[in-house]
Amino acid sequence: PAGTWLLYLPCTWSIGLAAAPGCFPDWHMLSLFGVGAVLMRGAGCTINDMWDRDYDRQVARTASRPLAAGDISTFQSLVFLGGQLSLALCVLLCLNYYSIILGAASLFLVITYPLMKRITYWPQLVLGFTFNWGALLGWSAIKGSCEWSVCLPLYFAGVMWTLVYDTIYAHQDKRDDIMIGVKSTALQFREDTKQWLSGFSLAMLLSLCVAGMNCNQTLPYYSAVAAVGAHLAHQIYTLDIDKPEDCWKKFASNRTVGILLFIGIVLGNL
Repeated sequence: PAGTWLLYLPCTWSIGLAAAPGCFPDWHMLSLFGVGAVLMRGAGCTINDMWDRDYDRQVARTASRPLAAGDISTFQSLVFLGGQLSLALCVLLCLNYYSIILGAASLFLVITYPLMKRITYWPQLVLGFTFNWGALLGWSAIKGSCEWSVCLPLYFAGVMWTLVYDTIYAHQDKRDDIMIGVKSTALQFREDTKQWLSGFSLAMLLSLCVAGMNCNQTLPYYSAVAAVGAHLAHQIYTLDIDKPEDCWKKFASNRTVGILLFIGIVLGNL
């Protein structure tokens, strides 16, 4: 699913930037984080569906989800969640002690994110903090600690990226959200959405440049950042916020954004 890629790709950026000059990223670590992304994305979906089962019944796109449809019980979903988190813990325990503590710290965000749409119009910002934790964890898994001059700009860039793609995603459900009282940046920005998305995209690109400069990246990296900028500009320019199918198409295309940047990191490092 697109969401698994969007959780995984910031991890690959960080692992790639942490590689020694002239070397490919650590393939073992990329694989490990891939498994972790599948498990934690799944756990996040389970938690989200547990919190939102009453809301999901009232939204056409989510009414068929297992909890909302009554196909499984809350207890069964809790057991399933326990299995997901147990397997994710096994992955986490393969990392160094610094990374184990750093990874465990993200669990609070994973659990509380689904509640944010009830209390703030900025749940997408909290999702950004949650989904881009790998931008910190990937580096520490390779290096044993975080180089904050690289990791923080990379993390911030990821948060801005999430605000772009998840605001687009939220426009799919805005009519249902208004009826059931759920908040989102889509409802906050309304017709000004494209201006906000442009600002977030610019902040993302500038942060990526800062991260690249602080770890001595080279021309292919900055070429990839330029390609990311062009992709985001096309997304925003052609976006129709009143067509759910177009919003989904633009949201899903962000996998390409993340892959472009990863390729640029690898080639820049080589």
